[in-house]
Amino acid sequence: MIDKHFDNFPIAGFTYYDGVDVFKELEIGTELYFVAEPENKHDENAVALYFKGSKLGYVPRSRNKFISKFLFYGHTDLFEIKINRVSEDSNPEGQIGVVVKIKPKKIEEVKQ
Repeated sequence: MIDKHFDNFPIAGFTYYDGVDVFKELEIGTELYFVAEPENKHDENAVALYFKGSKLGYVPRSRNKFISKFLFYGHTDLFEIKINRVSEDSNPEGQIGVVVKIKPKKIEEVKQ
């Protein structure tokens, strides 16, 4: 079977957003979702990470180029994003790690 792994990284900017408000709900396996921010004044490839409407931070700038391109072209359901590391004692920028996998297409979708 082909590996679905696309990338993994810590959430950038975790200190500055809503992570502290939902930290106790974040655990390994928790699903997150991406929101592209092409109008972001600091990075046109910015991709934010959200949990239940709470912004947790961003895909690190060094890792966001391809993800933002897929999102720009409408592939919003291409990725499965889950927390793969929770480290309460780490520096806030390293407390939450995520893994990004590519979702396989269902047989019905491939035939269309």
